[in-house]
Amino acid sequence: MDFQLFMNDVVQTARKDMVEAGYEELTTPEQVDEVFGKGGTALVLINSVCGCAGGIARPSAHYMKNYEVQADHYVTVFAGQDREATARARDYFQGYEPSSPSFALMKDGKIQTMLERHEIEGHEPIEVVQKLEQAFDTYFKG
Repeated sequence: MDFQLFMNDVVQTARKDMVEAGYEELTTPEQVDEVFGKGGTALVLINSVCGCAGGIARPSAHYMKNYEVQADHYVTVFAGQDREATARARDYFQGYEPSSPSFALMKDGKIQTMLERHEIEGHEPIEVVQKLEQAFDTYFKG
């Protein structure tokens, strides 16, 4: 199999996984500005093709759609694929270095906190879920 075809399949599977979980794909800078400009709360998954995205971050993102505390918006940008949208999202993540996969918790267009790659890679999905639950309880509850 051609490597490029393989990578296209991996990317499409990763995209489909998040859309089926109920996340909106943001593929342009304008879409990022529109969602972040709506106000309310948002969980942003900065998706990627690495193993820790598929084995840890995306399953954790799926779980958060069922948590008792909910965000107003669940969105994803794809690092390395939708470069302009990802760069625009990262403009909002003041104080954080680019990291993928990662999660950003936004409130009224402002970054509240972030779970960066080093908090995902090498951890069990349940550990990431617990960090996200704690962040939701801190920043999104009530």
